[in-house]
Amino acid sequence: MKQELHVLIIEDDFRVAEINRQLVEQVDGYVVDSIAKTGDEAIAFLADSRQLPDLILLDVFIPDRKGLELLREIRGSFPHIDIIMLSAAKEAATIEETLRCGIFDYLVKPVDFFRFEQALLRFREQKRFFSSRQELEQADIDRLIGIRSIPAAAEILDGGLPKGIDQLTLVGVMEILQGSVYEGINAMETGKAVGVSRSTARRYLEHLVSIGEAKAQLNYGEIGRPERRYIPWTK
Repeated sequence: MKQELHVLIIEDDFRVAEINRQLVEQVDGYVVDSIAKTGDEAIAFLADSRQLPDLILLDVFIPDRKGLELLREIRGSFPHIDIIMLSAAKEAATIEETLRCGIFDYLVKPVDFFRFEQALLRFREQKRFFSSRQELEQADIDRLIGIRSIPAAAEILDGGLPKGIDQLTLVGVMEILQGSVYEGINAMETGKAVGVSRSTARRYLEHLVSIGEAKAQLNYGEIGRPERRYIPWTK
């Protein structure tokens, strides 16, 4: 699935909305269709749109709606659009309710770009995953619902680290790997995300393979050498 993913941003603060637009468009494959400042603007855009967006970035606090009214309204009228909440709201009851409404992710403002990027990468991977399969095995479903996450670094590091493996870099690679559970990630993509060279990223990925926390698979393209991709090992 190579087509662009379209995003609607619903945010009443124009400065925050512009920052969010810039963040979205830094992630490959995404384009922002529109920015709505109110619930009425958002619903009008969706009602008139020839092509609905794939994803909505939504704040809990919208001036012409109370609480989560807009989230419920969008969910009821446009159920096929996925939603990521971007909000300063941290109340457990609020977050619990958004999860019941079927949001894809919840990001607390001010949003860290790395976390923001991981949410969009996971969404892109999930879209690709579903578009490439007719049926899912249990292991596929387990990865989708996150039944097993990459273990905490402390658990992996109990036995010590081999020479050439740094703890902070390993944690970064583990986080990137966890965010790519559907289609996997290669050494070049990992290196770019973590800020290390391709060869260094490969060394860390192979270390995770060696201790049973990842598995490698070869993807054969039309031309060139097969690509080695890594995914978390589901146990």
